Amino acid sequence: MTNEQTNGNPRIDYEYRRKKNFEEMKYQIISFSLMIFLTLVAFFAVGYDGFSNWFTVPFILLLACVQVGFQLYYFMHMSHKGHELPALFLYSGVLIAFVTVWAFLTIIWW
Repeated sequence: MTNEQTNGNPRIDYEYRRKKNFEEMKYQIISFSLMIFLTLVAFFAVGYDGFSNWFTVPFILLLACVQVGFQLYYFMHMSHKGHELPALFLYSGVLIAFVTVWAFLTIIWW
């Protein structure tokens, strides 16, 4: 099963697929450009002496999380229909990792 529109007319189906592919490529180029920009901002934050480590490290981690979101939704196509089960497994893995790190930080290493 595909997510294509079919109504029997190959010309309309071709135009529909072409329009969808153009929109998809536009979103990928925009997200790629934003990821390059965020990478440059992260390099600037590390190289600038006016920022302390208490600001730089959480800021870079925040930028990394934003870039992971771009990767998942635009390059790995998690925003499309039919990817609900992989998204469930992915988000449950992120939740387990977060709880594990939180437990290490609060209970074991404190």
